[in-house]
Amino acid sequence: MNLEVTRGEGLPVTRRKVEIVERKGKGHPDTLCDKAAEELSVRLSEYYLEAFGRVQHHNVDKVLLVGGQSNARFGGGDVIEPIYLLLSGRAVDVVGKDYSRQVPVGKFAVEHTREWLSEDLPHLDVNSDIIIDYKIRAGSTDLVGNFDAGVEVPRANDTSFGVAYAPLSPTEKLVLESELLLNDPNTKKKWPQIGEDIKVMGTRIGDRIHLQVAAAIISSETRDADEYANVMDGIQDMLLDLAAKVTDMPVKVAVNTADDPKHGLFYLTVTGTSAEHGDDGQVGRGNRANGLITPYRPMTLEAAAGKNPVSHVGKTYNVAAREIVERVVEENPDLEQVYCYIVSQIGAPITEPQAVNIELYGNANIEAVRKSVASIAEEVIAKLPEVWKGFVKREYQLW
Repeated sequence: MNLEVTRGEGLPVTRRKVEIVERKGKGHPDTLCDKAAEELSVRLSEYYLEAFGRVQHHNVDKVLLVGGQSNARFGGGDVIEPIYLLLSGRAVDVVGKDYSRQVPVGKFAVEHTREWLSEDLPHLDVNSDIIIDYKIRAGSTDLVGNFDAGVEVPRANDTSFGVAYAPLSPTEKLVLESELLLNDPNTKKKWPQIGEDIKVMGTRIGDRIHLQVAAAIISSETRDADEYANVMDGIQDMLLDLAAKVTDMPVKVAVNTADDPKHGLFYLTVTGTSAEHGDDGQVGRGNRANGLITPYRPMTLEAAAGKNPVSHVGKTYNVAAREIVERVVEENPDLEQVYCYIVSQIGAPITEPQAVNIELYGNANIEAVRKSVASIAEEVIAKLPEVWKGFVKREYQLW
């Protein structure tokens, strides 16, 4: 499968002078678009399996969110102009020209999106605060034919590539866990004022880490400026406690630094997301498939969310690359970091990538580990025809 195991060039990220890491939380407009795309793909796949026995061709990875307008104030507020969410892409809506078994694509796009939104954003009224629309059409004849031709071993739906790296650096781990902590259900019980739209930017210079946090605060749960300030202190304390468990490096935390209390400016939201007032979103502009945005690491611009889970390598190769690097690091603790790149050729079996490059960093003897690394890669690639099952069961992180 054109596998190359090579020694990585340059310093591992943990030994570089500067490191920048970002994560957009589950209520961020970009993340909402990613989830809308993937949830629609999962729901379509479930229906295809039930009705036709196999997942049909679809790519619903084009979602756009247009921010609304709101009037948030301490103790309350209103959404004046609703958020607009447009789901688009391609999906088989009729199989075998049997129009009596037409796929209810529009129903899934609207109703299923409304269902998970009401769970993820409990302060958002899904009946009045957001308009959910869709423009989904059948796929092109050539791509659908390419998809149908690969029944036992799917044929690549695109010429694209996936990448991954391991292990996470302390900065990456801290940024990821910070957002997850602030959006944890237990945190919401203690701090109901904290909304779901949370962005964390971590910057490490030398051995010092700075966390910049933007946290949407829910206006109806926050009485006044004093309570707001108390919430800011609470967020800072939580993240400093977390940092002490993640790293020995000194960490500074700054929260909502665009606030200007003297002029009455606070990051208040009615719904818990900035999408309610002018902040827009789009699939692929947020977290990469491992949940982070990392300019000092290899990345792909592919948006994994919403792509068909069977043959679209822009999705499957990212998950495969991640499994490869995590297993290589686990079995070879002397390696400081591992990178993996996998590229496809459209129409070729997904188990026959055009190239697989695994870069090793650290003191391990490459010749000594080459065979075990190659064995891991070959095993993971060979399992790709079954990887779609994990996507349908929501087993993989994609944003």
